Amino acid sequence: MNHAMTTTTFELPGSRTVRNLGVVRGITVRSRSIFGTIGGSLQTLVGGNITLFTELCEKTRAEAFEMMVKHAEQIGANAVIGIRYDTTELMQGVTEMVCYGTAVVVEAA
Repeated sequence: MNHAMTTTTFELPGSRTVRNLGVVRGITVRSRSIFGTIGGSLQTLVGGNITLFTELCEKTRAEAFEMMVKHAEQIGANAVIGIRYDTTELMQGVTEMVCYGTAVVVEAA
């Protein structure tokens, strides 16, 4: 699926939704390594963007997003609308990231 066919809005500009296939999601659970935790802790001493944690978060979001897109493709969607992210800390240093949206079939308007 082309990522241009995904959106946080509830309609895709220039397209008409012809079928709603329901909720799709991608879920990943990540933990920080001891090295990442130490490196991130050292970065907090100087302040600013903690790049080790930023990179981990971005990789986690991207993985959950790709899993959601694959789920949508598996059920026959050509677009995903209403995309959202949610996160939960399951235990110290272990976080669940969920990306979800509504799988739809769209046609050019």
